[in-house]
Amino acid sequence: MSTISTTPRASVRHASAAGKPAPRKSRETQRKKAANVGFAIIAIVVFVASVFPVYWMINTSFLPSSLIRGTDLHFFPTPDVFTLNNYVSAWTDTSRAPLPPAMGNSIMVTFFTLIIAMVLGFLASLAVTRFRFQGRRAFIIAILVVQMIPGEAMMISIFRIIDGWQMLNTVVGLGIVYVSGVLPFTIWTLRGFVNGVPAELEEAAMIDGCSRGRAFWKITFPLLAPGLVATGVFAFIQAWNEFVMALIIMQRPESMTLPVWLRTFQQATQATNWGALMAGSVIIAVPVVIFFLIVQGRMTGGLVSGAVKG
Repeated sequence: MSTISTTPRASVRHASAAGKPAPRKSRETQRKKAANVGFAIIAIVVFVASVFPVYWMINTSFLPSSLIRGTDLHFFPTPDVFTLNNYVSAWTDTSRAPLPPAMGNSIMVTFFTLIIAMVLGFLASLAVTRFRFQGRRAFIIAILVVQMIPGEAMMISIFRIIDGWQMLNTVVGLGIVYVSGVLPFTIWTLRGFVNGVPAELEEAAMIDGCSRGRAFWKITFPLLAPGLVATGVFAFIQAWNEFVMALIIMQRPESMTLPVWLRTFQQATQATNWGALMAGSVIIAVPVVIFFLIVQGRMTGGLVSGAVKG
């Protein structure tokens, strides 16, 4: 009987060869862990940079003016310094434009913009997606080109048009300007959602006896509801927070919207009341947060459905 023996050197060689992949996998795992840690740090930095200004605004709104103007930092309003005087001052101070009319103007112009832009944008997106007509491609290109032009470049022209229509200091005049600003984006975005709904669904309903209008209302519209919500959030925020056009068109104190009203806290002849300014900023932000929380579920579904086709 013969025996096969291996030298210690051969055994070491085989062992080292078998163990080669282990260090490579270990290095790959370490690199992945390092990358994950790096991404986590970046995410934390971005989160803090985004949230801290909002936190500081809310924190400052509950501090008295003496502490706001002081040199010490107060990261939390303790019970001995907590105050609501800034909110009372922002709401009732008669030395500047009153808050209730400004809030009413913002609500009216925002919902005017939201309703008109969504109706026109939805019908236009449906037309360019479902129908073929002369000038369709030119219309789509024009929508894309208009979005590339900054609003400031058209500021003088817009002012002269609104002034010629005698609509300065009116909700309708400012609403028309806002609709013209958000409508191209609304059409372009809703066009993607309409493309994601197969036309065969409407055709099948029409074969079963539905009219085109009924098939659209019963089949297509419910499928487009998340997209309408997602686009409506954009229109709402744009109209609620817009400042430049509102400053130009709404020139009277009783015609101001909330962003323009907030500007009255900074006056050349008086010191800025930072506490009331922060309280006013919180008041302006609350409706947007409430609106977003109400439509959050449908907005998420709309963004996901708009990202894929079919």
